[in-house]
Amino acid sequence: MPRSDDATYYHDDPAWGDVTPLAQDDGGLHPLASIAYTDEYSEAMGYLRAVMAANEYSDRVLALTEHIISMNPAHYTVWLYRAKALRETGADLAREIAWLNPTALQHLKNYQIWHHRQTIVDVLGSPAGEADFIATMLEQDSKNYHVWSYRQWLVQRFDLFASDDELRWTEAMIDGDVRNNSAWNHRWFLVVGGQGGRLESRRLVERELEYAKYAIRKAPQNQSPWNYIKGVVRAAGLPFSTLTDFALEFADMRRPDDIYSSHALDLLADIYADNEGSKEEAKKALHLLASRFDPIRAHYWNYRKALLEVPETTA
Repeated sequence: MPRSDDATYYHDDPAWGDVTPLAQDDGGLHPLASIAYTDEYSEAMGYLRAVMAANEYSDRVLALTEHIISMNPAHYTVWLYRAKALRETGADLAREIAWLNPTALQHLKNYQIWHHRQTIVDVLGSPAGEADFIATMLEQDSKNYHVWSYRQWLVQRFDLFASDDELRWTEAMIDGDVRNNSAWNHRWFLVVGGQGGRLESRRLVERELEYAKYAIRKAPQNQSPWNYIKGVVRAAGLPFSTLTDFALEFADMRRPDDIYSSHALDLLADIYADNEGSKEEAKKALHLLASRFDPIRAHYWNYRKALLEVPETTA
């Protein structure tokens, strides 16, 4: 491919004069599907293969990997070798974080950057500054999966489950967008994950139920807090019927014209289905979902309705 005037090459750099690049083996003279790399990228990778074969870890290797990452930030092998070079050379890891920040902002959906950052922060042994940078990243995309996954790793690595700051930050994210399922998931990770998947504190259960109810009342058709409140009840070992009166606020089946949450109807169907004496009410809720409030999933609701008509068998 044609060369760019601002490209970086190594063959005429005296600092690399002792290295003979290793060409990529594409499978002979006439490969079936060779990739059309740029000359700059092909040469840089040739030098990287050579230093990897020689197990070289040096400042020039770090510069080489930085160059390659600038051209292909998804090259996992390059990131792994860079991490090892950082370790072997005793490089300043704070400087590595400073370099990673703009790199991550330039490549928002890149997974390898976050795995590398995790490796570096793990060695540093401190999450200092990470919350601020995560906030900067989420300003670009508030539901970036890689960023939220990394935040969960930080909570686990540095045992932040009981951190008031972490919970307040999560609440601020939900307040900013009550439909941000990633933020709800993080709250669940903090509150329930931090309790080993069980909620045994009555005070904690009541706090989380009230929080979810508040969010539902702000946006009754938002599925995230409905899922959350059902999860809290389940984690507390309570029956779904605990939520009957609350669900009826949004879906009184005696007045179908006043129903304004299909998720409340779904919950009522679960509640009524658990009681043999109210299965007809469960069928009514499922019928309303299939015919009026969520017809795009009519087959699913009708399937659940049909299950209610199947007699239970005993082993």
